[in-house]
Amino acid sequence: MSVIVGENSAFTSMIKRWRKLRKRSQLELSLDAGVSQRHLSFLESGRARPSREMVLGLSEALELPLRDRNQLLTAAGFAPIFKERMLDNVEMKAVQQALEMSLSHHEPYPAIVVDRNWNLVMSNDAAIRFMSLLGDLEKIWQRVDPSGDKNIYRMTFHPDGMKSMISNWDELARTLLLRLQREVNADPDNQVLMQLLKDLSKMSGVDLSIGLAEMIDPMTPILPMELSANSVTLKTFSMVSTFGTALDVTAEELKIETFFPADDFTKLFFQSMSP
Repeated sequence: MSVIVGENSAFTSMIKRWRKLRKRSQLELSLDAGVSQRHLSFLESGRARPSREMVLGLSEALELPLRDRNQLLTAAGFAPIFKERMLDNVEMKAVQQALEMSLSHHEPYPAIVVDRNWNLVMSNDAAIRFMSLLGDLEKIWQRVDPSGDKNIYRMTFHPDGMKSMISNWDELARTLLLRLQREVNADPDNQVLMQLLKDLSKMSGVDLSIGLAEMIDPMTPILPMELSANSVTLKTFSMVSTFGTALDVTAEELKIETFFPADDFTKLFFQSMSP
């Protein structure tokens, strides 16, 4: 017999909201989750109570981040199942070692590890040398991000940060804002990321009404970041990677951004900076 849980319960509100955010009809979601559309309708209206397995199945079909799967479980009356360990936890040793190995192997080119809000977690020596082209790095961090979080986006967009060095600012800023907007759309409950997007949009100084397609060269496979430093021009591009099989909230939310030289001069420049 179905258990009445209420049309406006936390679970029903959340599942309807996520389905709409993912732009899925009840029929589409029911097929992906392996449940009848009628039963899904009962779940969304509060006429039926979901099982723990049903919550996990719907979460998987909606491709929810682990943090949000825990919240959906809690809303349905179940305990969260995905742990959120600190990176220095003994159980995270393999994760930390993998990150350290990735950063070390990318020398002499910059590489960083950031959390879900793009706050700096780890970096290799090349990244520190790269950012130090601006001057005293600790003083610069204090100006661009007084919170102490060391947010990489704020370092990039702040006038006292990387922005002052970036010669293709309009194109790069627009691309980064679009990337951040996609992340906000994928995780709409992240208020910190949403506020970051608002702050950076005001700080960017670019005309957001101009379409990205009108500003970039369609013949270029990647958009490099062009920096003018010490009378030289450096061109880099980056690649972001994540853990593909993470079962921990912290591990899933970590991102590794590795920077590569986009021309031979930049390649030699980074190599010359390496001790």
